[in-house]
Amino acid sequence: METLSHIDTDLFLFLNGLHTNWMDKVMVLVTDMWVWFPLYLLLIHWTVKQYGKRCWWVFLALGLVVLCTDQLASHVCKPIFQRLRPCYNTDFQYLIHLPKGLAGGRYGFVSSHATNTFGVAVFLTPILKKFNPWPVIVLFLWAFISSYSRIYIGFHYPGDILCGAILGTLIGLILWKVFQLVVVRKVWNSKQ
Repeated sequence: METLSHIDTDLFLFLNGLHTNWMDKVMVLVTDMWVWFPLYLLLIHWTVKQYGKRCWWVFLALGLVVLCTDQLASHVCKPIFQRLRPCYNTDFQYLIHLPKGLAGGRYGFVSSHATNTFGVAVFLTPILKKFNPWPVIVLFLWAFISSYSRIYIGFHYPGDILCGAILGTLIGLILWKVFQLVVVRKVWNSKQ
């Protein structure tokens, strides 16, 4: 376990150390979920265009995905594991580049950003891939960039991101299967 922790810390310090002035501005902007609002509008457009009036089922399910990913990451994992964010680790705090200052919460395992974005991307992939491959590519780029920004600004270790991405992926897959069984088979197919 200690070896994994050292690898995670070394990888964090390496990735966090790759910074420039212009990237500071970009990553501080990218880490804010509101900057992605145009993407959210584009996803809404793609969903409405593909599913018409049935899109409300997708939006309700997507709300459930975000609720589950966010609650599990923030209110279950972080209090249980209580792993300090790197920006609060006094052993090497002086080595960390913090373009946004300190994080709001002290604990970072697992990353809520990674859990949320990967949960949404995985859930929406089978829904939007029929439309064309671009929504899926855009979704995963969003998940990767948003997640990496959390390492860059000093808020998460790579392990926090990786485990958050895995948790989000599992939640996205499980809720997609439930959506497929309940909504697609029972509601959508029964109305045709």
